[in-house]
Amino acid sequence: MDASNQHAEVEVTVSNRQGFHARPITRFVDVAMGFSSDIKVQKDRETVDGKSPMEMMLLAAVQGTVLRLIADGPDAPDAVAALYKLINDKFGED
Repeated sequence: MDASNQHAEVEVTVSNRQGFHARPITRFVDVAMGFSSDIKVQKDRETVDGKSPMEMMLLAAVQGTVLRLIADGPDAPDAVAALYKLINDKFGED
């Protein structure tokens, strides 16, 4: 696999009390948009575009939800690491 087409994925548990509501989704999308890789977020069998606030809302990810972050592109490992940290740090809310 060449450096221009990397793949990375990781599972993370939503731990902030209010889950994925408007503010965390906006922060997530803002971070995701900073990367050129395609970013998908998977909950159970549903997969959405991690750069689309409307699609992210469809996940209805409450506290305790396990999400799989998937990135494909030149900066995929960095994208997954940054998004994992954002969720793991509870979006700075708690």
